[in-house]
Amino acid sequence: MADSVVLDPVDLHILRILQNDARTTYREVAAEVGVAPSTCLDRVGRLRRSGVILGQQLRLDPAKLGRGLEALLMVQVRPHRRELIGPFVERIRALPESRALFHLTGPDDYLVHVAVTDTADLQRLVLDEFTSRREVARVETRLIFQQWDCGPLLPPAQEPAGHAHLSADPDAARSAGDGAGHPRVSG
Repeated sequence: MADSVVLDPVDLHILRILQNDARTTYREVAAEVGVAPSTCLDRVGRLRRSGVILGQQLRLDPAKLGRGLEALLMVQVRPHRRELIGPFVERIRALPESRALFHLTGPDDYLVHVAVTDTADLQRLVLDEFTSRREVARVETRLIFQQWDCGPLLPPAQEPAGHAHLSADPDAARSAGDGAGHPRVSG
């Protein structure tokens, strides 16, 4: 097993706070957790270096940017071969409408979260950027009515009394992430 990071209750509390609002200052986090600001800074630095914290994200309201219609596209690629997957993934990730892309098991190969202006824009996107590609066999569309954020991502509670072990290996940390392969720290 790769080097592991021991997360104590203070580390877990810091992670909860920062996942709820990544803009919280170290001084505010330290006060809430009950440690000195310098200790808080050291702990967050250790969590970053070990790969537990991978970054911070700025969340935007798609509707306020003129993209008020969001949808999930289930995409089947045939044939499902490596030489087709790389270019397909890069093209979909480069689309300004794409919010998230997931490679799946099961009948659908990809799930793509998109944000568009309206149904006509969604139709254009599906026809021009998905079904026009030779490797795309099928696209199924689901509109998103509403979305909720869920609680903070924390390690499973199966470790002894307040200690959890996470791998310091970034690849291992990513595989235990948000479904897209990345642990999520949102702001």
